[in-house]
Amino acid sequence: MALKDMWIPTDFRSVFPKGVLLLGDVEAQTEFSEDRNAPKRQAQDYDREGNGSGKRLWKATIMDRAGGKANQAGYDITFVADQMPVPSEPEVLEGLRPIELEGLLLKPRVVGNGQFKSIGFMIRATGIKGDNSGSKQAPADQGAARPSGKAA
Repeated sequence: MALKDMWIPTDFRSVFPKGVLLLGDVEAQTEFSEDRNAPKRQAQDYDREGNGSGKRLWKATIMDRAGGKANQAGYDITFVADQMPVPSEPEVLEGLRPIELEGLLLKPRVVGNGQFKSIGFMIRATGIKGDNSGSKQAPADQGAARPSGKAA
């Protein structure tokens, strides 16, 4: 079925009308290894068939400011980016920063077990609005700094 691996692009404000808070920091998402002594490797955006962007994956926890119950307010999110997204807003409380997600993608999934199943969502984003860490900038033109081959 083609829909099983489909990510649905959506607008940030339609999903989180009051915005979200970043809990803690953004961290590298590591791959699972059965060998405890193996060095940890950062996960990349590839599925089992090898399809994907190849960008590195970062993880964070966010809190929906419009969420009602405690189990409906917190979400784990995956960032798909070459460099770690860095929030530009200052902390409102220790460990809490308001952020706005860019490139928001949702994928429905079944959560819960037994007779208490419901629909949940996996959440991905490409970055954080206002991020000025350099993760969104194109690499500098190396050719501009090199001499053109003419004698000076």
